Amino acid sequence: MGKDLLAPQQARSRESMLKLLKAAAEVLGQHGVAGATIPRIAQHAGLTPGAVYRRFPDKDALLETVILGIFDRQDKRLRMAFTPDVARQIPLVVFADQLISSMLVSYRAGAGLLRAVRQFVQSRANTPFYRKVVRLEMRSFRYVVDLFLVHRKEMRHRDPDKAVSFAIIMLTSTLIELLLVDHDMKNWCLVIPRDDQFLKQELLRSFLTYLGVAPKPRHSQT
Repeated sequence: MGKDLLAPQQARSRESMLKLLKAAAEVLGQHGVAGATIPRIAQHAGLTPGAVYRRFPDKDALLETVILGIFDRQDKRLRMAFTPDVARQIPLVVFADQLISSMLVSYRAGAGLLRAVRQFVQSRANTPFYRKVVRLEMRSFRYVVDLFLVHRKEMRHRDPDKAVSFAIIMLTSTLIELLLVDHDMKNWCLVIPRDDQFLKQELLRSFLTYLGVAPKPRHSQT
């Protein structure tokens, strides 16, 4: 087979694979792990189930590829959006505000997919896939910590390195509990207002207070 014929076939194959992975992520977010069946994913991608099985031996292999791709792209977007030089030019309070705002929006908008991803990853504990996910998560986590630490001199906590790590863990854990575990604050709304502005302000306040950062955000109203 000549190169003139091979190149278009390879391009179509890549396009078909991207369409399949995108469809799998969408189905996973809409229907959860149990509902993300090969026939449903194939239909969403405009493919036959046989075409999916020619690429992946089973659903788990497909979902593993999809989820690793999600974590990898998130890490790359983070590094493109923020470099240490960029973080240095953004005041710490503003940088924290931007991080919390973007996390709140992404957790709200992608709650279904995030919930399904967490469920699937946890079900694959002690596997090579699980260890790859952990490595990707920790790589992104450490990068965010390093971005905050360019402002270490503004932090009054006696150990800024550990403080930033712990502050980010507290922030992430709170969002997971309120928006994923509790399915969009269906229970927590009884004691915490389901108001994104309130939630953002309180998360920002607790984040900065723990780091020992002053002054308070100018837009804080309480």
